[in-house]
Amino acid sequence: MSYFLSTEFSPRGRQLYSASTEGQLNRDCISCNFMKEDCTYFDASFSPMNQHFLLSCEGPRVPVVSLHSTDNPSKYFILESNSMMKETIQKKKLAKREIKILHIDDYGDEEPGGQMVTDKFHADWDSVLIDTDNVIVARFDGRGSGFQGLKVLQEIHRRIGSVEAKDQVAAVKYLLKQPYIDSKRLSIFGKGYGGYIASMILKSDEKFFKCGTVVSPISDMKLYASAFSERYLGMPSKEESTYQASSVLHNIHGLKEENLLIIHGTADTKVHFQHSAELIKHLIKAGVNYTLQVYPDEGYHISDKSKHHFYSTILRFFSDCLKEEVSVLPQEPEEDE
Repeated sequence: MSYFLSTEFSPRGRQLYSASTEGQLNRDCISCNFMKEDCTYFDASFSPMNQHFLLSCEGPRVPVVSLHSTDNPSKYFILESNSMMKETIQKKKLAKREIKILHIDDYGDEEPGGQMVTDKFHADWDSVLIDTDNVIVARFDGRGSGFQGLKVLQEIHRRIGSVEAKDQVAAVKYLLKQPYIDSKRLSIFGKGYGGYIASMILKSDEKFFKCGTVVSPISDMKLYASAFSERYLGMPSKEESTYQASSVLHNIHGLKEENLLIIHGTADTKVHFQHSAELIKHLIKAGVNYTLQVYPDEGYHISDKSKHHFYSTILRFFSDCLKEEVSVLPQEPEEDE
């Protein structure tokens, strides 16, 4: 008899499993024994001899790390409780999170294989937007995202940039039916592949968004990592029409009516600055206005020294773009004495 341990994702969380193979596969969820409403997303790492493992509860509550024995996982020792963060969080007003499944063309609604909608704890600049600026932040995992089965994952094969954009638009249409959504003050943000999808949506015929920000956006799959592009689109020499259809640079006139902020670091090795340079070249040719923020010698991940300026730039752009238009009533003429 042999044993192995693995971590497996679900549409919202990740659990730790052990399995034995003796004629048939018998699986046992280890972390399910510790599951509570405040802990549904786990990660694990094992000792060299698999005698112990570290179990990290990563959400939705404040992360906790515990040490377990593989022989008796129910007995454990807390290594990190993050008690200080818990005390701080309890004093803060946190955003209310809702996770829903939208059915789009028989599918339930990041980059291919990625996952944005999970129970994992996070406190980032989205949280700042929600708490301080009365903003609703929505994230969508459409076709191409991971951990929802092969049918969903493989739908983007040779269709990159189209089905993802379609699913995002369908999710936005659902949101617009909610009474608390202001349809005149929608914006979109994306980085890397997210910037690529945001650009594809902004140039489409669906005009929901008043403005958008793209950071290190992929503009043409021919310029991106060949291992990625060829996996989903095939060889450029044989699939010219497929690459053209997936390019942001093709038929870019749809961006004319949008307020667009482009941000890119000149030392970006993941998404080369050439992507933004080509995008800007085509925007100028099409007569499209845009705002550009360049960070010299910065890579894909903006360094701490520039982060304050980076986020301030984005917030200021969205604030100026989405500010409510106050109608000015004409003043009545004063009566003569």
